[in-house]
Amino acid sequence: MNKNMKKKLATALAAGLLVTQLPMLGGKAAAAVTSSTKNLIIDQNIPEVNKQFKGNKLDLNALHIYQDGHFMQTSQNLKWMSSNKNVATVNEEGIVTLLGHNGKTFITVSDGNESDRIAIQYKGNEDVKIKIEKADGSQYDVIDNAISQMTMEEKVGQMLMPDYRTWKGKNVTEMLPEIAQQVKDYHLGGVILFAENVVATEQTAKLVNAYQEASEKYGLLMTIDQEGGIVTRLQSGTHMPGNMALGAARSEEISEKVGNAIGEELNSLGINMNLAPVLDTNNNPDNPVIGVRSFGEDPELVAKLGNAYIKGMQNSGIAATAKHFPGHGDTAVDSHLGLPEVPHDIDRLKKVELYPFQQAMDAGIDAIMTAHVTFPKIDNSKAISKKDGTEISIPATLSEKVLTGLMRKEMGYKGVIITDAMNMQAISDHFGPVDAAIRAVKAGTDIVLMPVGLKDVAKGLYEAVETGEIPEERIEASVERLLTLKLNRGIVKSETEKSIDEKVENALSVVGSAEHKQVEKEAAEKSITLVKNNGILPVKAAKEDKIVVISNAYNADFSAQVRKHHENVKSITATKPLTSAQLAEIQDAKYIFLGTSTSSVSGRSPNSDLMKLANQLIDLSIPVISLGIRNPYDIMAYPNTDAYLVQYGFRPASFEASVNTIFGKNNPSGKLPVTIYNGTGGVLYGFGHGLSY
Repeated sequence: MNKNMKKKLATALAAGLLVTQLPMLGGKAAAAVTSSTKNLIIDQNIPEVNKQFKGNKLDLNALHIYQDGHFMQTSQNLKWMSSNKNVATVNEEGIVTLLGHNGKTFITVSDGNESDRIAIQYKGNEDVKIKIEKADGSQYDVIDNAISQMTMEEKVGQMLMPDYRTWKGKNVTEMLPEIAQQVKDYHLGGVILFAENVVATEQTAKLVNAYQEASEKYGLLMTIDQEGGIVTRLQSGTHMPGNMALGAARSEEISEKVGNAIGEELNSLGINMNLAPVLDTNNNPDNPVIGVRSFGEDPELVAKLGNAYIKGMQNSGIAATAKHFPGHGDTAVDSHLGLPEVPHDIDRLKKVELYPFQQAMDAGIDAIMTAHVTFPKIDNSKAISKKDGTEISIPATLSEKVLTGLMRKEMGYKGVIITDAMNMQAISDHFGPVDAAIRAVKAGTDIVLMPVGLKDVAKGLYEAVETGEIPEERIEASVERLLTLKLNRGIVKSETEKSIDEKVENALSVVGSAEHKQVEKEAAEKSITLVKNNGILPVKAAKEDKIVVISNAYNADFSAQVRKHHENVKSITATKPLTSAQLAEIQDAKYIFLGTSTSSVSGRSPNSDLMKLANQLIDLSIPVISLGIRNPYDIMAYPNTDAYLVQYGFRPASFEASVNTIFGKNNPSGKLPVTIYNGTGGVLYGFGHGLSY
């Protein structure tokens, strides 16, 4: 414990933090709670908590502070009051509503024994209309007091976020005793979920609830990669179009709605942190890992739509995470498989890669994920690879110059830093699991995501703290940021939890709701980009006209949507040129609808089997309407197609919107968020290009 912590603990104890006993909670004896006059506090009075009004509403929580420093949300036998109901009211759940009248009110909460209050002032005629005046007192040093009484192992545990996709070869879809024990033994601060874990709405709500029950003191950060588009983990619910689709739609309003809808669905399931959005500026068409996960190639567009998405998500109560800092957009190597490099100097990085992240920081992003990418112009230090003994550059995730020097000091970021997955080959191939975790913490990360070998990594970090390699103050700084995040997002264990039946009922009403499906539909429709049209669209097919739908992937989805508009449809799934027999089957077609789905440079090469198929069809004397299912760049390999549309993802709503566009039921309004080049480096279709009817 450092001197500052000891001093604050002594102050708190001197204030009279005695022990009383809480009643039985949920059939279990509750931990002891402090009995001083300040044992009940409003969370907004904690100096580090900075909740914002959403419109005219502010959600306040009442907390009990326990003898060992930890805190729990309380709701039983509370009475909330407003001293000036002309200025604001407060309901029994602590939600303050401003009424638009100038003045000041005190919001008070009481549990019958103790009380706390906070002042809110409204001045509608001033630039800063709302002022929240926190109460003063050592009792509000809740975070410092908690940290001062945590063991070193508890502090380190807050920084560990493993995944439990599988256990002994089987997908983890319900809590196992062994996993619950690990949550306790390692005092875990969070867990990340994957598609293997989140199969259905009711099942997911129960699994997440079980994780939180396993956490003994501080609520778990339950995280997931629910970006939308091609990275969508939930197997039930609404499958929103991804970032590049939103980039094509060019609408901050739609981006905010999408972020909010994703957040509401996660929130209803008990998932409280989303590892989204991607804020990489994808200015490299050869990027194999970002691509359509980015809003586009223009940093202004990425920043504008990214912040709208973040606002929507955070307003839903979910912690948002911008990734992958300092920028993974201008790479041609997948960091899951290798160690990419971004060679640009700091001036260029500030204008392009760093710009969206700086805007997100300034707007109050909760967390930022680091990239396993080297930036030699920021940090040119080297390490010896454990893979082959060669000298390699230090990736951003392990770089103190990037995390502490650039992000913290130069860019002024004060929120949570989380690593990208530590099992990715850019890290696992070159650095041992324990060494990588120690390096990341020393560099400045707050969360080690998906450590390889939880037991060994935890032990390695304990030993690094004990030997002084990692100062305990360094760990405490991270824990302070993590507890701050949890308090700001209401990720606090409650003395009286809702029943699991109530939680499931709520999740079933929110996940996949009609309102969210409408957002999904609107986003998909606005994203469809008509890149080329030789006067063939919209299609006006007679009843007897034969339409052939040919696709290498998702042909069932594509064909099903076409059949909603036309009965005489022939569907062929193909990944290479058609045989003579297949060609004979389609020779009487009126139109060919071609779908191509690629994710790599080799996939869209004119020499690939798929692109040979595309050009084979174009050479026939039948009009070909082509659809870039995923990447907008596919037309580079078949520029002579009669028409070309892009939908940026393979979710059902995008296919519906594309086919509606083909048949004239949706007027395309999407604009390319990237430049499409020809085979010799010239521009085929520029950024912002897009046709309509």
